[in-house]
Amino acid sequence: MADTTMNSPPKSHPSHTTDPSEPLYGGYTRFELELEFITLLSSPLYLNHLASLKLLQSPDFIAYLAYLQYWTRPEYIKYLRYPGPTLKALELLQEERFRREILRPDVVGAWGGVLVEGGGG
Repeated sequence: MADTTMNSPPKSHPSHTTDPSEPLYGGYTRFELELEFITLLSSPLYLNHLASLKLLQSPDFIAYLAYLQYWTRPEYIKYLRYPGPTLKALELLQEERFRREILRPDVVGAWGGVLVEGGGG
């Protein structure tokens, strides 16, 4: 994850014509892959899975989560299916305590209830 191309947001997104020089990863642009990944962050079960793999302890992965903060900008928020829960998860993942506690089933359950009440999911 220590890729130097991760220093700035993707150059293109669906509202722009795809740059033919932009690399594809498995046939998808970086924007499409990051959109899919960040959308998954709205799932407490997925966060629990990431924690169980110890990814949430990896400095490179934590740096990647910080890089994803560009999704809080208005030009990117509009592409999020569940902006509230997704951005809340991204915010909480910046905190070491949350990254540890999401392993606990009671935290996963409680956080899942908040998402359901908030209309996310």
